[in-house]
Amino acid sequence: MSRVTRAALLGVIVFAAPVLGRDDGRYANSPLKSWFESLQSEFGQCCTNADGYIISDPDWDTDGVHYRVRIDDEWVKVPDGAVIKQFNRAGWTMVWKHYLDGHPKVRCFMPGSMS
Repeated sequence: MSRVTRAALLGVIVFAAPVLGRDDGRYANSPLKSWFESLQSEFGQCCTNADGYIISDPDWDTDGVHYRVRIDDEWVKVPDGAVIKQFNRAGWTMVWKHYLDGHPKVRCFMPGSMS
């Protein structure tokens, strides 16, 4: 196998691998831990509370049908498939983000139940 082929194969493996959550143990005893771990969008598992970010009211809005969030001073449309449809047991508006080509994207979005 040539050097170029090996490098290309390694690139495919790295970029095709699932994104793993960063559970540092902070929420190990949280009564909501298993619920957070069960959350999924059409883009896959949202991971855990440690991976989600709480969004304050000025950093998200809706037109009544679609959502958008401000991540790193950039307004990002929330894909319909990223919206968590089940009841928000935590209460906070949260987003699980990732980056593509240097821009934030939304993997999961959960509107707040107290908003």
